[in-house]
Amino acid sequence: MSEFYELTSLACPMLGTSEVAKAARDWVTAPDASGTLLGCWRTEFATLGRLLILRSFEARDALDQERRRALLSANPFNAGRLITALEMDSYQRFPFLPPVQPGAYGDVYEFRTYKLKPGGLPPTLAGWEAAIAPARDYTAHLVINMYALDGPPRITHIWGFESLAQRASLRSAAFSTSVWPPKGGPENVLQAVSVIAMPEGE
Repeated sequence: MSEFYELTSLACPMLGTSEVAKAARDWVTAPDASGTLLGCWRTEFATLGRLLILRSFEARDALDQERRRALLSANPFNAGRLITALEMDSYQRFPFLPPVQPGAYGDVYEFRTYKLKPGGLPPTLAGWEAAIAPARDYTAHLVINMYALDGPPRITHIWGFESLAQRASLRSAAFSTSVWPPKGGPENVLQAVSVIAMPEGE
């Protein structure tokens, strides 16, 4: 059961995203690679020219091994000549959510990252656990929520929708019935960033 995840962001020229995505897929599925590729997306709203890659790992050691493989490579993700920035963030899945399975969850994905106040993770976890079932029409589209293991306290949740219109409709309905956002969540958020991305390649 996958507990650990790595979300990688690769910056590259906007016209080079497909080339970088193919190279990165070869990198993460190489014989010496660890982890399971869950998805690769290109950003469409917010900062453009970014590829987002999500992988899962059964153990933290395997994630750390992959981190070292990239850091010690002169050609990380097989695209060193095109990559202008590389970020790799380590996460652990919210314990009450199921592991992510590879597959299609929609045509439009939203990546939301919340920086939290120090000590804000426990009430955030509790609020989310209590809100998942009551807001099921909306949370059925939740791919994963996870908390960072490095850097500032933060969570990143990924959602899959058929369209932006579906996203807006579901969020509006959840907010109108007061089942969303989770109780204790917004009070602990210092900064929120949302990125809309589309699946890149097969």
